[in-house]
Amino acid sequence: MAMNNIVPEHTAVRVALWRALHVQVDLIPHVLTDELGLKLAGEENWRDRPDMNPEWTRRIRASIVARARFIEDLVEEQSKLGTTQYVILGAGLDTFAQRRPDIASRLTIFEVDQPGPQTWKKQRLIEIGLDVPSYLKFVPVDFESGQSWWEQLIASRFDQTKPTVVASTGVSMYLTKEANLATLQQMTKLTPGSCFATTYMLPIDLLEAEDRPTLEFTIKKTREAGTPFISFFAPSEILELAKEAGFKKSQYVSIENIRQRYFSERKDGLTPGSGEYFLVAMT
Repeated sequence: MAMNNIVPEHTAVRVALWRALHVQVDLIPHVLTDELGLKLAGEENWRDRPDMNPEWTRRIRASIVARARFIEDLVEEQSKLGTTQYVILGAGLDTFAQRRPDIASRLTIFEVDQPGPQTWKKQRLIEIGLDVPSYLKFVPVDFESGQSWWEQLIASRFDQTKPTVVASTGVSMYLTKEANLATLQQMTKLTPGSCFATTYMLPIDLLEAEDRPTLEFTIKKTREAGTPFISFFAPSEILELAKEAGFKKSQYVSIENIRQRYFSERKDGLTPGSGEYFLVAMT
């Protein structure tokens, strides 16, 4: 593993900073209160970054905190029903285990990520004075070499007989339809009573008009960076894919639902963009 890979992914840092920006510039009540990711990132003068402009990032940072809040609410809900394991695919600078010990301590949490960024994160947790709790397990997976995250998860003492929540946010758009289907098929093997939640991007023609230029710009930039968006799904298409994978029960959660749940009574007009929906599938 090359030493220059021992840094967090740019996208993971950006998400952590947007979470902090929400706390610093948006009105109370905050959808999610997370400045710990900012502390982990350790980035100075971050408010001067062009992608931290408070005005033009309003809808995207609202989307980021909304999807994190939705997942955390889902995990809390499922834990009350007896779920004891939580797997985070592409964990990045996720801070749930540190911020929510009230829920996390009742679970075994598996953070799946590339070895380099994960090593960096563990070092940063120690540097800022946070121990790695006993209920948090790091699962390093070298995706670029074709290593199986499922096999690595099993090797990390994941119990296949226990109900589990598996979450994957901000990943599906980078995968082919076939790779997304393979992930869904893998998830159908979870023990009955388990839940898989993932975000997916809508085709550009299904977005609200004001979100289309932002998505077009993002598509252009990700292509230039060598990490292009590949997959977009209409709600009916993602439900069909879940059915094809073998899920007997699945539903999509629309942006209208998310807005009603977390933004309907806000006084500042903050609302997430229309480009991202959730798929929630149960075994």
